[in-house]
Amino acid sequence: MTPAGASLLDRLAGIGAEGHAAIGEASDAAALESARVEYLGRNGQLARVMSSIGTVEPAARREVGQRANAVKTSLSEALERQDRHLAAAARAPSGGVDLTLPARGRWVGGVHPVTRVIDEICDIFAELGFTRVLGPEVESTWYNFTALNIPLDHPAADMMDTFYLDDDTVLRTHTSPVQARVMEAFAPPVRVVVPGLAYRRDSFDPSHAPAFEQIEGLAVDEGVDFVEFRAAIQHFVRHFFGAGTKSRFRPSFYPFTEPSAEVDVSCAVCRGSGCPTCKRTGWITIMGSGMVDPAVFEAVGYDPERYTGYAFGMGPARIAMVRHGIPDMRLLYEGEMSFLRQFV
Repeated sequence: MTPAGASLLDRLAGIGAEGHAAIGEASDAAALESARVEYLGRNGQLARVMSSIGTVEPAARREVGQRANAVKTSLSEALERQDRHLAAAARAPSGGVDLTLPARGRWVGGVHPVTRVIDEICDIFAELGFTRVLGPEVESTWYNFTALNIPLDHPAADMMDTFYLDDDTVLRTHTSPVQARVMEAFAPPVRVVVPGLAYRRDSFDPSHAPAFEQIEGLAVDEGVDFVEFRAAIQHFVRHFFGAGTKSRFRPSFYPFTEPSAEVDVSCAVCRGSGCPTCKRTGWITIMGSGMVDPAVFEAVGYDPERYTGYAFGMGPARIAMVRHGIPDMRLLYEGEMSFLRQFV
């Protein structure tokens, strides 16, 4: 390369270094504009060098031109960066922090409304001496049906209701199998509450789910009668729904209790006057219950002549719906944060 070409390359290197320094030292918009005019303006240093390229021998012109374009691009990018920096600093008078920006949202965790109901129910029955226990979700047909006085040809054991894993194994359809397991493992007195998931071949609709929480309760001892049973349920109703809530027992049928009853509470929405929530009856059913059938005691090795007891089962999701006025059960299971955030 001739001395003329080499000289222009040296000048371009100097312009690049000096221009970057001047741009970086610009502390305000005026100083930045002055640096732009000095190095990138129409009569600036870079323009004067580029006007001299014609004096360079043809073989070196391409290299000098490429170097000049590279210096121009580099200085233009530096100008944009410094301009953004100065603009941000102007908006942030307090130590470089832009106080006009909205704060970042903070994720706040919370307990699911159904989990809260489960814990509250278990705590209330703990006051009466009940212990919280758990059991397997995959059960044998013996514990899920036979030990609870449910023959395998009973409609409740039908394939339309039960998820069978094989001929003798199912996903439990209720938490009642844990009753049989507890009674097999422990001698009376027994008082347990059993929260957990149950599974049935139900459609996922506003009032049903194929997988749902259930709480089972069992009390067995000598001399346990319906009066004690009713007192325990009324204790739960008063503490959970409020002292002014009424309750009633309606005759029903369950294979593992005799006599059996459904427990209703006065509707919290209409105070018993009738509304869509309670189907205009003024009452909402919260559980099935009854005195343990002697056949269940015989299946687990208890003496039905000596021991008596009561059992109950309720759906925490339905109770959560009643408490919070939730119209669709699917809202509790779909994980929609805009819905769940109201319970945090």
